[in-house]
Amino acid sequence: MSTILVIEDDPDIQQLIHLSLEFTGGYQVLLASDGPEGLVKAAEGKPDLILLDAMMPGMDGFEVCRSLKSNPETETIPVVFLTAKAQASEIQEGLRLGAAGYLTKPFDPMKLKDEIERYLPGGE
Repeated sequence: MSTILVIEDDPDIQQLIHLSLEFTGGYQVLLASDGPEGLVKAAEGKPDLILLDAMMPGMDGFEVCRSLKSNPETETIPVVFLTAKAQASEIQEGLRLGAAGYLTKPFDPMKLKDEIERYLPGGE
């Protein structure tokens, strides 16, 4: 069973993603409410994939991605942004920082599993 770390500050979206991935995908889901908590959980939990919001107070998702990719303990974990920031420059920035993918909100919870599977190790 793959483990997905969700770094998202909105509790409602956290729960929606959690339910979607647990019930439609059978994934183990770890939750973090902000960047610093996400960095700790990524290093400790070694998830198979990280879903990351870009807009968070304090440390935004781009800073989190930069930190994840510069840490030898977390640099190989695929990061996929899941965010409302959908301008081409924002997408390019996320990918430039090392993200494996970039998904935008709103998203279909019933299709989220299918959308992230290609980014998991051994995915399509």
